[in-house]
Amino acid sequence: MERRIVLTGAFIGMLAIVLGAFGAHLLKKYLSVEELNTFEVGVRYQMYHAFFLFFLSTRKELAEKTLKTIYNLVIAGVLLFSGSIYLLSTKSITSFDFKIIVFATPLGGLLLIIAWSVLFLTILKRKS
Repeated sequence: MERRIVLTGAFIGMLAIVLGAFGAHLLKKYLSVEELNTFEVGVRYQMYHAFFLFFLSTRKELAEKTLKTIYNLVIAGVLLFSGSIYLLSTKSITSFDFKIIVFATPLGGLLLIIAWSVLFLTILKRKS
């Protein structure tokens, strides 16, 4: 599980850098400042959670089941939260109808909050 978590963290971190560069250099010509700022929020949260996965991989005291739960929540949360923000911020050039996935951003955010909460509560319950 540790290897999977590290590999996933590395992949979504790498992807965040690629998307950040894409936004800063290529999308700059086509998106408004507000749309670029929104795109950057998706990149930022994706990178935060890449680091979160690296941190998670170092927690030897967590049970395998807890690791899997947090891992799955983070992956689903990043896909829904950052993914929907990428689509939302580029809708002016893609003509994507965001109404189809309007639930994705808050649901993704909720999943990320739950992932952090599971970690917090697990460590809180643990005896020193």
